[in-house]
Amino acid sequence: MDSKSGSDDPKLDDLKGTTELANSLSAGSGTASGHELSSIDPVAERRLVWKFDLRLLPVLAVMYLFNSLDKSNLGNAKTAGLEASLGLVGEQYSILLSVFFVPYVLTAPFLGLAGKKYGPSRVLPIMMFCFGSATLLVVAVKDFAGIMVLRWILGMSESAFFPLVIYYQTMFYRRGELARRLALFYAAQSIASAFGGLLSYGVFQIQGGALDPWRYLFVIEGGCTVLFSFFAFWYLPMSASEARFLTPEEKEVAYRRMALDSSSVVNEKLNIRESLTIFKQPTSWMILAIQICLGVPLQSVTLFLPQIITRLGYDRVKTNLYTVAPNVSGAVMLLILAFASDHTRLRFPFVALGFLFTFIGMVIYAAIDVEHQIQVAYFAAFMMTWGTSAPSVLLDVLYNNNIAHEGKRVVLTSVGVPMANMMGVVSSNIFRNQDRPKYIPALATTAAFGGLGLVLTLLFGGYMIMDNQARDRKQGVKVNPITIPTEKLKDGPDSADFRWLL
Repeated sequence: MDSKSGSDDPKLDDLKGTTELANSLSAGSGTASGHELSSIDPVAERRLVWKFDLRLLPVLAVMYLFNSLDKSNLGNAKTAGLEASLGLVGEQYSILLSVFFVPYVLTAPFLGLAGKKYGPSRVLPIMMFCFGSATLLVVAVKDFAGIMVLRWILGMSESAFFPLVIYYQTMFYRRGELARRLALFYAAQSIASAFGGLLSYGVFQIQGGALDPWRYLFVIEGGCTVLFSFFAFWYLPMSASEARFLTPEEKEVAYRRMALDSSSVVNEKLNIRESLTIFKQPTSWMILAIQICLGVPLQSVTLFLPQIITRLGYDRVKTNLYTVAPNVSGAVMLLILAFASDHTRLRFPFVALGFLFTFIGMVIYAAIDVEHQIQVAYFAAFMMTWGTSAPSVLLDVLYNNNIAHEGKRVVLTSVGVPMANMMGVVSSNIFRNQDRPKYIPALATTAAFGGLGLVLTLLFGGYMIMDNQARDRKQGVKVNPITIPTEKLKDGPDSADFRWLL
């Protein structure tokens, strides 16, 4: 960066450099939309982004809160007699947990494409209405078959929720603004875990009502979800340049921001055949492989942290209490890495760091004598949580930053994110009762996936660096990837102007 630019804010210098290059590249050739990319007033842009933050982030966070509650309330209901009420026997409860992932993976790409075609601001609230209704209808089920059907519907209706939220935010925020906002959104899951337990405790005190106590939990959570879906359908804007709460001048700025630093064609209509060509890029398969490696540690820590803490020898109350601090530290680490990633405009080093945390935590926990080294073991549990949430968010940001075509972006996200969640099936089958109390096979398997994810991430990062250098040599000029307007990058790596955002 030029130290003589006269600006005290390096981000404003980046913006000016990006805009100037956009003007020079688009001069005489026109843009995909016919708009001239004139300079953007940094003060006006900051006001605009603040409007988006206030309008979008709280509502999306509440939507994700309900999404997480409706997905996880089965475990809370189990503690209040759900199995006895429905006559569940044998492995039927485990089947209810596992069956969720089948429609979750199968349906996500189709709902993702629907979100691109009709707009996430419409599809997300409709999905919310569906999974809220599925939760609400649990109040009427009488047996295993009934709740099985509703769990299947729940998996279908929740499948593309997180992928579409990621895509939706790319319609409002520049590439360097995305990580910290997705991190704040993702933190709603931690809030849901705490709030869900508190709500369950209160609801389960209801005695002598017309329903079993656990059914009231589904009534409250499902009913609130359905009601909020109507509000979200009315409240969420279609896109940055179509937001009703913006002035015409702000809409123009919002459009030009996306053309500069998000999409090759802003608000492009869906072309399914063209969007599916994302899988012709070998790097897409590398990203999916990293997603698989990410899914096992993420789901293992999420599902089985209490069992890991139990090995420290505490009673049930203390075990649940001692899971709070690692989870909170994991959310804090997610925010730290996300803000650092946006500040440095680097993604893959922080994804690799997350994998490294998980790998080291699992190895330490498996290698030490837990009963005699409790403090070290508890610290290892912290490292496990540090390395789960952050890679999930930052990996999504990494590949979304490098796909300027909106359709391709939503397709890869709608396949990759459910694939990572599908690894919950692996996690739920490696923490076996016969391996208690050490769970060495489960810890070793999780560490192996984390280690492989670290290696693949570093290989992918090394490839991106070398490919950028090769492109610079071919063109005879060293190009900062940040300064390339995304309207020039519709063909991705096939474009001569393409450079990887690392």
